[in-house]
Amino acid sequence: MIDLPDPGLYRTTQPMPGHEDEFPSGALVYVGQSQNGGGKFVVRPADNRRNRWFWRDPTTPLRSPTWARTLKQLPSEGFYTLPEPVEFEGGGRWVKNAVVQLGYNESGQGILFVGEWRDDGEENALYFGDRGLLIADDLLERLNWAAILPVQTKR
Repeated sequence: MIDLPDPGLYRTTQPMPGHEDEFPSGALVYVGQSQNGGGKFVVRPADNRRNRWFWRDPTTPLRSPTWARTLKQLPSEGFYTLPEPVEFEGGGRWVKNAVVQLGYNESGQGILFVGEWRDDGEENALYFGDRGLLIADDLLERLNWAAILPVQTKR
């Protein structure tokens, strides 16, 4: 059996041999498992909506354990809390335990979007803007997962 990574988000650290243009070094990728028994695959992001990437065909079969070992695993997109305050140049800060949404740019760098509660709104909801803060990997690896569950809306 070929030793390949678990499904999830990764950052490439080396180009994929034979697919250097599609999968260069420093790219966000998703490793998935084919539903029809076709094995694992890798794919680049297609669209970003609400700070989350969506994926679609074409996918590329993942058959090289050597290249797969060069992938850097990334935390899932979603909601987290900050392990410490984040200070901004020129003033301002996000406080420890602030609820943030984690997303990524196409290079696989983490981006945080802070949750905002609008006191003049009618909905009791958090809002996350479309402009975030690029963060270093050391903070990315220390974020604390927040149990905010998705709810299906009826259409």
